[in-house]
Amino acid sequence: MLEQIKDQLETVKQLILINDADSSPQTSLRFAGEYEQLLANEQAGYEFPDFDENSRATTFYTTGTTGSPKGVYFSHRQLVLHTLAGLAALGTASSQGRFHREDVYMPITPMFHVHAWGIPYMATTMGLKQVYPGRYSPDVLLGAIKKEKVTFSHCVPTILHMLLSSEEANDVDLSHWKVIIGGSALPKALCKAAINRGIDVFAGYGMSETCPILTLAHLDPDMLDLDSHDQVEFRCKSGRSIPLVDLRIVDDEMKEAHHDGKATGELLVRAPWLTMGYLKDPENSELLWQGGYLHTHDVAAIDPRGWLKICDRTKDVIKTGGEWLSSLDIEDIVAKHPAVSEVAVIGLPDAKWGERPMALVVIKPGYAGTITEDAIKELVMEQASRGIISKWGVPERVLFVEALDKTSVGKLDKKVLRQKYQPELWGNYCALKYQQL
Repeated sequence: MLEQIKDQLETVKQLILINDADSSPQTSLRFAGEYEQLLANEQAGYEFPDFDENSRATTFYTTGTTGSPKGVYFSHRQLVLHTLAGLAALGTASSQGRFHREDVYMPITPMFHVHAWGIPYMATTMGLKQVYPGRYSPDVLLGAIKKEKVTFSHCVPTILHMLLSSEEANDVDLSHWKVIIGGSALPKALCKAAINRGIDVFAGYGMSETCPILTLAHLDPDMLDLDSHDQVEFRCKSGRSIPLVDLRIVDDEMKEAHHDGKATGELLVRAPWLTMGYLKDPENSELLWQGGYLHTHDVAAIDPRGWLKICDRTKDVIKTGGEWLSSLDIEDIVAKHPAVSEVAVIGLPDAKWGERPMALVVIKPGYAGTITEDAIKELVMEQASRGIISKWGVPERVLFVEALDKTSVGKLDKKVLRQKYQPELWGNYCALKYQQL
């Protein structure tokens, strides 16, 4: 891939090879050297140059799960403040989810995904042993956990699902492993499966634009006495804000919503480490910071204890029958079916109701033929009859698919899923209506 774009790299000064193979790749590219060899030839010390703390330190692009990728950037000062706030939040937890100097840290989030959530900076500040696995395959990750006695990690839900579903997981003791789940919502079924393996799993929330950590779902001591079902409810929420983070829930007129756990609105945020805008995109930068707060475009609620629950992305909310439905809530219910491995819910255009939910379901190995579209609908209907979800949340369609499209960091790519499935289904729907007419 690099050879294909080498002539377009106008600002690249030199290339450094990172190579795990025994021999160098056959290529016409000119490398300054191999990474490990260059390190071995250097002195242990390094004189860091002095520079303005507001100098730009990092620039990267958002994953673009709901829109086009946008460039975000952060200064050295912002990275330091985010690191200190993260250390304060994780290090002052009474017990559950605490990150401390005796931990062994292994990120299962790539460094290009918002600085691996900024936690490598925290681990380096504490001087921890750090394990970098390379390939994200079950044998490599679980082997590293077992061999290096890893105690603290973070990843997106699909990675944790992959690990717990693998045969290798049966031979590894995971009872000393603490894992932050972010990037997308932590499904309750996955959370319960992790707890059953002894994993201290809990959610966090942030965005590419926020460096990223804003909240963590650390349980209070009294919550640890709850049964596993009630603990799951809290561990799957986004948690409470870490130090120096100011959260607001507002309606379309920027009026504050009640913090009663029920009222929802767009989540706005302020903190010292948020990106100041999008790179070379003044129009979207202005929209991002409209009213002096960063607009997350997430629909959320805050309860009286300050716990944040992300209900959905504004572009993923399904507008049907005069109501707004959370695709995440429907996914949570469908995922509880014992035959469901993964699920994504998107809006299907509907001539009468505007949109109707459609569930895309991946079946667990060995469960083919044991689950039907009606079974999924009945499961959601049962929850609707109990008032857990609106009756409009019962999927109009259920499609069984072999796999769900994901981004480079393992998040469900609903933008691609909508592009992939909506046109065909909408065309079929229109053809059916035409025949009826």
